[in-house]
Amino acid sequence: MVALELKGLHRVRSKGRVWYAWRGGPRIAGEPGTPEFIASYNDAIASVTTPDNSRFRSLVALYKASPDYQKLAHSTRRNWGPWLDRIADHFGELRIAQFDRPKRIRPIIRQWRAKYAEKPRTADYGVQVLSRVLSYAVDPLGKIASNPCEGIKQLYSGSRSEIIWTDNDIAHLKVTCSVEIAHAVDLAAHTGLRVGDLVRLSWSHVGEDAIIVTTGKSRHKREAVIPLYQELRDVLARIPRRSPVVLTGSRKRPWTVNGLASSFSDAKKIAWPKGDNLHFHDLRGTAATKFYVAGMTEREIAEIMAWEEDQVARIIRRYVSRGAAIKERIRKLNGAAK
Repeated sequence: MVALELKGLHRVRSKGRVWYAWRGGPRIAGEPGTPEFIASYNDAIASVTTPDNSRFRSLVALYKASPDYQKLAHSTRRNWGPWLDRIADHFGELRIAQFDRPKRIRPIIRQWRAKYAEKPRTADYGVQVLSRVLSYAVDPLGKIASNPCEGIKQLYSGSRSEIIWTDNDIAHLKVTCSVEIAHAVDLAAHTGLRVGDLVRLSWSHVGEDAIIVTTGKSRHKREAVIPLYQELRDVLARIPRRSPVVLTGSRKRPWTVNGLASSFSDAKKIAWPKGDNLHFHDLRGTAATKFYVAGMTEREIAEIMAWEEDQVARIIRRYVSRGAAIKERIRKLNGAAK
């Protein structure tokens, strides 16, 4: 029978010759094998495989398939993927047109955000991902006129713009941490490399005058060029060559990103049992401060840290402490006076 060749068909014998597209699915009209039966089956399958283009769920699907999403760093897509699924589950059946009425949709977005209010940064992160989908709906899709998330203030008000690791902070951590963690912290504080680039940094990247390594954030399209100044040479000299990769764990094997992050987190808890406000990523601020106070130009910092030059001023404001910036201005003023 032709009907039996259709995948997933389910027959309820207690009801006689009644067929469903699948167990729990819609009923199929017509007699098995007839054009009416096959057309009804195809309609049922299409209702699942093809989302309603007027519903928000289809918008999430379009964004996930877009070049805008695909060109994001792998780590970003890994973090955003679960949020996009949560967003589709929560808002999926709403019509896209409802997001074109900011005053009515914002309370609904805030209610959803309230589910994560115990962790303000997490709540804000979810809204950030939702906002990106809605921005995509504005341009290039043109499905809504404006992004309603733009009128929603963040819950988390903390700023890390002046949070860097000082020499005292690093010295305090080294009192209790392993020598392998100490090497990782020193290298991060003197190169400004992200953790993903640090764990794959090999001795072959260390040249006569500079460390040259492609950056994962740019999907290896850009290079970080870090001059081998004396302090950095001293750091490298303290690290034993156990592997082609510079940093290794206690078992003399290269770190993974998760392995280093976990061990670093454990070391911080021992060093600061009551908690602290320092992240591994803040070591980039330490490196930027060292470069900036040393008198390097924005162009030089951009080349060293693989930043876009036109964004350097903004990134410096984010990472470099205000005190360090003032000292640098004083140095420049004194130099001009001489």
